[in-house]
Amino acid sequence: MDFITRIKEEANRFVEPEKAAFFPRFFQAFPGGYGEGDRFIGVRVPPLRKIARRYFREISLQETELLLQDPVHEYRLTALFMLCYRFEKAAEPEREEIVNLYLKNLAFVNNWDLVDASAPKILGAYLLERDKGILFQLAASGHLWRQRVAVVATLYFIKHHRFTETLQLAKQLLRHEHDLMHKAVGWMLREVGKRDFKVEYDFLRENYRHMPRTMLRYAIEHFDPDLRRRFLEGQV
Repeated sequence: MDFITRIKEEANRFVEPEKAAFFPRFFQAFPGGYGEGDRFIGVRVPPLRKIARRYFREISLQETELLLQDPVHEYRLTALFMLCYRFEKAAEPEREEIVNLYLKNLAFVNNWDLVDASAPKILGAYLLERDKGILFQLAASGHLWRQRVAVVATLYFIKHHRFTETLQLAKQLLRHEHDLMHKAVGWMLREVGKRDFKVEYDFLRENYRHMPRTMLRYAIEHFDPDLRRRFLEGQV
């Protein structure tokens, strides 16, 4: 039995019918939703992580890529978990191969949980000491998930106290029309503030009046209540 079949069979043992009904609504897989057309079988994240840990060393990158291209959301998420685990353990030549595979298959990284689970640990980790131009290309693509990949990938930089690209991308996407990008940018700004409050504060003071409300709320979530109120009321 090939690895893909084994992984799918193991995942299928954790199917919960109520989750299979709930996930399409939660991830907006209905017509007109941001996840339109996606398929769910109803498996939570923890079992998928366990399965990924069990197989990531043995499965080939070619098989992982095929799993990443599967119509079922949970199978794609498992493939991304395996790529993350494999990237962490890989030597340099294979890391580049994993990143190239990831970028080639971004069409299948097509919901916020898939992006958030993979972009920092694969693309962010790879680009930490490399040219980051690809992030700005993705941000300029006009494609929601590629833009979210660009922003969320910088979480890895933030954790290493490097904020420049996050702030540049936040500025570039300040007037984005989609709520999921407002949340992503606000989240990254909040993460910057956890490490350096002044950096976030200075950026917000310059830009908050032009921010979508959701972006601002996410960014100031952990601020002192009085300061948060003053930002929301435009008094900073």
